[in-house]
Amino acid sequence: MNESKSEIRDGMKIDWDVPIVMDDGLTLLADVYRPVADGRYPALVSYGPYGKGLAFQDGYKTAWEIMEREFPDAVAGTTNTYQNWEVVDPEKWVPDSYVCVRVDSRGAGRSPGYLDHNGARENRDFHDCIEWVAAQAWCSGKVGLNGISYYASSQWRAAALQPPHLAAICVWEGWADYYRDGSRHGGIACTFRKNWQEMQVVTVQHGRGERGPKSRVTGQFVCGDETLSDEQLKKNRADMWSNVISRPLIDAYYRERTADLSKVDVPLLSAANWGGQGLHTRGNFEAYSRASSKQKWLEAHGGSHWAPFYTDYGVKLQKRFFDYFLKGIDNGWDKQPPVQLQIRHVDKFVERHENEWPLKRTAWTRYYLDLSERTLTTKPRGASDKVEYDATGNGLTFYTPQLKHDTEITGPSALKLFLSSATTDADVFAVLRVFAPDGRELVFQGALDPHTPVGQGWLRASHRKLDPRLSVPHRPYHTHDELQPLTPGQPVELDVEIWPTCIVVPAGHRLALTIRGKDYEYDGPGATLSNMKNVMRGCGPFVHDDPTDRPQEIFGGKVTLHSNASQQPYVLLPIIP
Repeated sequence: MNESKSEIRDGMKIDWDVPIVMDDGLTLLADVYRPVADGRYPALVSYGPYGKGLAFQDGYKTAWEIMEREFPDAVAGTTNTYQNWEVVDPEKWVPDSYVCVRVDSRGAGRSPGYLDHNGARENRDFHDCIEWVAAQAWCSGKVGLNGISYYASSQWRAAALQPPHLAAICVWEGWADYYRDGSRHGGIACTFRKNWQEMQVVTVQHGRGERGPKSRVTGQFVCGDETLSDEQLKKNRADMWSNVISRPLIDAYYRERTADLSKVDVPLLSAANWGGQGLHTRGNFEAYSRASSKQKWLEAHGGSHWAPFYTDYGVKLQKRFFDYFLKGIDNGWDKQPPVQLQIRHVDKFVERHENEWPLKRTAWTRYYLDLSERTLTTKPRGASDKVEYDATGNGLTFYTPQLKHDTEITGPSALKLFLSSATTDADVFAVLRVFAPDGRELVFQGALDPHTPVGQGWLRASHRKLDPRLSVPHRPYHTHDELQPLTPGQPVELDVEIWPTCIVVPAGHRLALTIRGKDYEYDGPGATLSNMKNVMRGCGPFVHDDPTDRPQEIFGGKVTLHSNASQQPYVLLPIIP
């Protein structure tokens, strides 16, 4: 039997393993960090599967070392004793009169139960945890949600359930659409889901007990006191990957794990990462645009997935937002422009404020693909052409001339193609790239991979059906509700969504678009993170190489691009004058 214990340390009153009973009678466990002085304080809640007792430094060693080395302010002003992956450091919040509550989600860490990520049961649990926190004697009744990735995406779904005491959410790099944002890009299965559960969740599943890690603070077993066999643990969790790989189209499984954004009406701050291609970009822009909230703000930054959240920049932004909505402090946040962008240059970021997204002054510019010359030009050639490529090769790359002026691209892009395949299907991987005058490709620190191209988009040709209600020229929206196989050799029209990005391309450089039948690969050494399974070669862990989903006999054939006078392929780019 777990028992809650309290102690005062490092200027905080800490309650360990506080029980929170769910509506089905199951008890989840939380750690509560609060000011020592009695009083009623606003609370920040996080709910997720990474083990509240697992130190950031132990569970995510290389990520911690990179942050410590490259962002010293992220680890300054704190003993770092209570640091946890992707949630706030209580030592940076409790002194400012906040309570920080960390809940181990059902079936993870010290909370028992069946582990089934992002489903209706988990969403309800999060709702009930919010309301439990609001009812505590130490809480002012105002609850905010804050955290990265898993601890961010879950906020969209919890907010859509409209818990009465939820006052504001800060969604830092959190996907919104379970299918489109992370599981199946353009209909193509992303193996991240498979490796993530194995590397980051099963390792802290409840019931690992003495076979799992120990908390460096309390000495307790991070995964509960019970030690179960591998067979019992497997029975206690859903197989996320088999659910994804067996469901090529959107069904109830995906819908249950995707927030109804029309029901998200709470004040929100949505923070995206330009380099988060594969999980940490699209959802933040989509949800900002489509949430019903009357008070909403968008922020976009670059750099690593975890560090900006903990830096002085990130913490200051979050505190201004929460001070206004949770404490009622008149700090000028109501005058904060709706959009704050860190504009990416090749060597720096420059902060700029805007009033909307996408930017109203965008000069949406078509760059036509000249199939014979392999160029991108603002005037269509008009000729009939076709060019074939091998789906397992490097594909085709189209270049602009050297740019005469510095050119800013900020926003989503879209690619129009006319394509045929030698088989009944084809996968399109579209990559926006920048090349220096000497022909060297410029790559950027992505959310996880240090060698990320400027932008990426994906589409399986049989998933080309568009939703006319939600599609706009710069952001095609696919239904993923029926398969439309190709007739070998017969061209079809495809609209490929390329996720939002930002780059100021210097004069003398060239923009390029690569179209290929497999993931982008950086022409240089790969990188590793201790919590990631595969060596990262330009796409981080967001690769699409499952042979069940992409059988060679269908997706390894010859693909042909077509153009004629009335059907000119082009990429629509968001040029900012």
